[in-house]
Amino acid sequence: MYGGSPEIPENIILMFQTPYSPECNPIEQIWQYLKKGLRWKLPTSLDELRRLITERLKVMTRKVIASITGRAYILEALSVAKV
Repeated sequence: MYGGSPEIPENIILMFQTPYSPECNPIEQIWQYLKKGLRWKLPTSLDELRRLITERLKVMTRKVIASITGRAYILEALSVAKV
């Protein structure tokens, strides 16, 4: 397949974004949510920071993640793709 375009599997949907646009990147939204919950915490060690992040992650249900990352353009693309 060298030199040519790779085939995209049917279960993969390519969604192109503008570069350097964190507001369009779902993982950036997750990081923002995590950091917001840790804003006033002052961990004194790396282990304590890990514990705080772990606690924050445990409360992130699928519903919470969907509410943070659900973007109209993503949902529309999935709808068009009948996913």
